[in-house]
Amino acid sequence: MLEKRIKVAHIITRLIIGGAQENTLYTLESLQNDKQFDAYLISGETLGPEGKLYQTDEFKIKKLIVCPFLTREIEPFNDIRALIFLIKLFKKEKFDIVHTHSSKAGVIGRIAAFISGIPIIIHTIHGLPFHSGENFLRNFIFIKLEKLCAYISNKIISVCDTMTLKFLKAGIGKKNQFITVYSGMNIKRYSPVMNEETRKDERNKLGIFDKDIVFIKVARLFELKGHEYIIKAAEKLKEEYSNIKFIFVGDGILKEQLLKEIKLKNLEKYFIFTGLVSPEKVPFYIELSDCVIHTSLREGLARVIPQGFLMGKPVISWDVDGAWELIKNKETGYLVKEKDEEELLKVIKEVINNKDLALKMALNGQKLCQKLYSHELMGEKIKKLYKNSIEKV
Repeated sequence: MLEKRIKVAHIITRLIIGGAQENTLYTLESLQNDKQFDAYLISGETLGPEGKLYQTDEFKIKKLIVCPFLTREIEPFNDIRALIFLIKLFKKEKFDIVHTHSSKAGVIGRIAAFISGIPIIIHTIHGLPFHSGENFLRNFIFIKLEKLCAYISNKIISVCDTMTLKFLKAGIGKKNQFITVYSGMNIKRYSPVMNEETRKDERNKLGIFDKDIVFIKVARLFELKGHEYIIKAAEKLKEEYSNIKFIFVGDGILKEQLLKEIKLKNLEKYFIFTGLVSPEKVPFYIELSDCVIHTSLREGLARVIPQGFLMGKPVISWDVDGAWELIKNKETGYLVKEKDEEELLKVIKEVINNKDLALKMALNGQKLCQKLYSHELMGEKIKKLYKNSIEKV
């Protein structure tokens, strides 16, 4: 039995409604419910159209510290102020562990923790900070910073094996520093609850009718999320399948642009925009759909993939980052080469024309995700990592 509580600080740039944030808050919840830990959360201010995760009913943050200088974008003046803010805080609070999340908070938080003499520094990779969608200079800078920060990290948690492989390939960290912990969620929430009549009524309220085939995309309306590929597919499918519909769950800066594009292509009747949706409402929309479609160009391992499987829905995804770890092509779902629009079109038609096979694969994915994705399991794995790390100091 440990003699004193382990004092832990988690750091993230913002608490929007998103996968990295949900992961962080489930971990924090596990720590808050365990008398062996004293848990704090440090975040930048949460601004913008993506919503605030801490304002939902699910999460109760007991000790939240807001650092007003910690922003998502690179802002040298604010970044230095954030660094100074964190150094002062760490020296005052004397945390046993600092655990950072994502790239920006990961760099500033780990450097501040090192300067402050924090004994254990842990980082979680939720997605790659360097990728083909970025320019050379930004990728160069992020790789250099990640190499530096890996050097001062005790452990690095990856949300999927692919993140570890890509970091090691870029020369970041050592193999024994990495551990994979899948990004847990409330899997009880992701199970069908409607009878057929209720589902039919709820679909009708959204303008979805009995014979309509509905594909759902859950993602912020932002760059690299790939909504444009679905719009292109819809334009080609509408003549052959007049009963097809697409639900876009989420909000963001590209909303007006996407709506304009849909209107120009005369596709309004095929698309439903839900706007911002709280995490507990996402299963409702997935249950109303027939298939999850994920065309983002950059993810760690998108949470909507296991969410779709847990709801018993077929899943189509670009073959990006960690998607292959859950989607075994034609076994659990459909994995499509990134940006291959013709193959995407073909696979959408397969789902429409062979529903029984698609559902059979979905059940295979469901069994896999039920084993891997409970947030309780994630919390226990991370607490075990903390205890082992403390014992080695």
